[in-house]
Amino acid sequence: MRGSPRDGGRGARMAGMSSPEPDEFSAEAPTILRAMGRAFSRRCPRCGTGDILESRFKLLQSCSDCGLCYRKESGAMTGQMYLTAIITEIFTVVLVLVVFFLTDLDTLSSIALGLPLVVLFSYLVLPISMRIWVAVEYVTDRVGEAADHSL
Repeated sequence: MRGSPRDGGRGARMAGMSSPEPDEFSAEAPTILRAMGRAFSRRCPRCGTGDILESRFKLLQSCSDCGLCYRKESGAMTGQMYLTAIITEIFTVVLVLVVFFLTDLDTLSSIALGLPLVVLFSYLVLPISMRIWVAVEYVTDRVGEAADHSL
């Protein structure tokens, strides 16, 4: 059984669970850059040891080491969908500009080249944006909870 959020998960460590987690409000808690770096490397933004993804497109419910909940409620990953869309749209604009200015392809050939590239790019970016969004939620929740603690 994991420790309660109130005790910072210390109950889990006392029960012999692996990898101690930093207290959310201590100096040991990871910085924004460290949390993002951990997410980029497919690790939990809090402890840095647990996995984030169960498979390429399936997010784990929580970290197996520290118990950080990755998907807190239904719709929590809406930001990840927006992030994927924004990154894909930026890629699409750059691709259109490159094809338009640097090639002599006609419209049909440009679409035949560009559409599969955009779909492939979106496929490759989706798991990355899932990991980034887990880190964003962790960092923003931590900042919000710290602000609530100071009141």
